[in-house]
Amino acid sequence: MLADEGIKTTALLFADAARQPTDAQQALTRARNSTIQFADPATAPTLAMQDWDLIIDGLYGIGLTRPIAGIQRQLIEAINSRLCPVLSLDVPSGLDADTGALVGQDGIAVRANRTITFIAAKPGLYTLFGRDHAGEVQVDRLGIDDRFFIPSHMHLNGVEHFSAFLRQRPHASHKGSYGDVIIIGGAHGMSGAPVLAARAAAKCGAGRVFAAFVDEAPAYDSTQPELMCRLAANIDLVSSTLVAGPGLGMSREAHDLLVKALHTQLPLVLDADALNLIAAEPGLQRKLALRKAASIITPHPLEAARLLQISTDEVQADRLAAARALAQRFNTVALLKGSGSVIAKEGELIINTTGNPALATAGTGDVLAGICGALLAQSFPAWNAALVSAWLHGKAADTLVSEGVGPIGLTASELIPTIRALLNQITQENASHLAAH
Repeated sequence: MLADEGIKTTALLFADAARQPTDAQQALTRARNSTIQFADPATAPTLAMQDWDLIIDGLYGIGLTRPIAGIQRQLIEAINSRLCPVLSLDVPSGLDADTGALVGQDGIAVRANRTITFIAAKPGLYTLFGRDHAGEVQVDRLGIDDRFFIPSHMHLNGVEHFSAFLRQRPHASHKGSYGDVIIIGGAHGMSGAPVLAARAAAKCGAGRVFAAFVDEAPAYDSTQPELMCRLAANIDLVSSTLVAGPGLGMSREAHDLLVKALHTQLPLVLDADALNLIAAEPGLQRKLALRKAASIITPHPLEAARLLQISTDEVQADRLAAARALAQRFNTVALLKGSGSVIAKEGELIINTTGNPALATAGTGDVLAGICGALLAQSFPAWNAALVSAWLHGKAADTLVSEGVGPIGLTASELIPTIRALLNQITQENASHLAAH
């Protein structure tokens, strides 16, 4: 088609034409009868270094199981060294379409600017290395009718998955209408973590927010004086939503506070050192798994590895399976952080599509935990709270980067005002949509 449009086109064919099905052989015959130039595959690495306007990668599809080697590896290395635009077909060659991992040890994959994937989205395009290698993804269903698609239990995150819980506030409401959040953390030298989580919870709409410190509590937060700072040992865990872990530490006192939180029937978000304490003690694992109240865990890959008693590499090799295992083993909604965060509950998986490398900085996980806590306090179900939190967290980073704030040097506290603005924006847009219908 390119050649028919008068575009100078060169093809590198690695397939054995004699072994192809009839329709492919017919297509090859048409191509050979056109103006396309067929180059010798042995010249591929050198050919790729020429000045092309576009490279189309159709070297391998979704069924690749062995690492790419030899001259084809050299070809991909040459393609990746160029600034030329690259379009991949279905999946960038060398990328596992299911997991986003590179196929094989010391694997390599094409880095595309855009990928057109066929029939349905592939999870590997959106998590781990997928977003670095696939670029902008377009799904072409090839004209297949809806009735031929079986129900899916895996989706990409978007407002449609949580819009039912984005409700405008009635005039006749008060601070008690939107719940209390207690952030439990703040061991010596880590008081910033619960403060970040508490600020995020306040800016995401919790009625009252308490920052409960393992170590000595400050009198108040000078930046956010609305927060109530308390010594954790003195605070009652009665009718609040709990966020345990930001800066919690691994002390005996931290352990006992976590036990106290797990014993409640309050909504609970577990992050950071709370997860490390649970990973280290089977008794705490059982307490979490037996909880009846809503629970969300927000591990990064190393924390997930400790919880599952496997290596970080094993977690990253199949992030979807790891998130599913966390949710099942601990009876929680699991939010496995990383590029393409994976949110899992029994039988369901959602991959988050917002976010960028600006989030690779200290404190952003604390902010995420605080958002989760605020939404739980406002009666969001745990599943939907996790979805909204992941989406808002990443979208705020995307918005700030588009405004020139980051990705280099963006700090966690800078996310919070933008998260608030986005939460109000999508709530208002949802209300307008409902009114229109």
